[in-house]
Amino acid sequence: MSSLSLLSQPNFLSLTTQPPNFDNLKPKTTLFLQRRFRRCVTVSEQATATAPAVRKLYVGNIPRTVGNDELAQIVQEHGAVEKAEVMYDKYSKRSRRFAFVTMKTVEDANAAVEKLNGTQIGGREIKVNITEKPLTTTGGLSLQAEESQFVDSPYKVYVGNLAKSVTSDILKNFFSEKGKALSAKISRVPGTSKSSGFGFVTFSSDEDVEAAISSFNNALLEGQKIRVNKA
Repeated sequence: MSSLSLLSQPNFLSLTTQPPNFDNLKPKTTLFLQRRFRRCVTVSEQATATAPAVRKLYVGNIPRTVGNDELAQIVQEHGAVEKAEVMYDKYSKRSRRFAFVTMKTVEDANAAVEKLNGTQIGGREIKVNITEKPLTTTGGLSLQAEESQFVDSPYKVYVGNLAKSVTSDILKNFFSEKGKALSAKISRVPGTSKSSGFGFVTFSSDEDVEAAISSFNNALLEGQKIRVNKA
């Protein structure tokens, strides 16, 4: 077998990280391919270790007055910051009191979590952790897919004090009993499938919103008295 044909074999990065079988090759060719394989695997592992997902922090319970630049400066004291992004409500433009900060390295991310989690900004105790991959709901639907199916609208109510067992479908069906709910979603603890205990339901008019508030505020859902008001 020629050396040219050997070099044209499938890229080892597309295979598993178990070394290929080199037993039937000539010693020099075997040594060359083994070294090439080790280099490929090392590059692949380094790329995984520096991927944004493992360097991205969730920063929760921040004051509404804190913007991207101020947050970046606070975190910068404990590691190099690549990007800081405070989350804002689409319609009210108010801060949603949480943000995502991407650090330069995994070490920077870990250091920021260790130093900042549980500390205070503007009198509020913040929560800092490394974000996780989206988990799936009990029905097998990813949380990202669930989020993408939500139909947003300026005619929206906030629903608080929800039982942890309430799903987006349960919430929508409950509000559809006395009207037409466009969509509903449960807010999740970022990076997990855990309910935050509140959600949103959207409608097509102000009249539907007012009807939902008058009909369902203080109503029982899954054994808990819910709070309903304009979002």
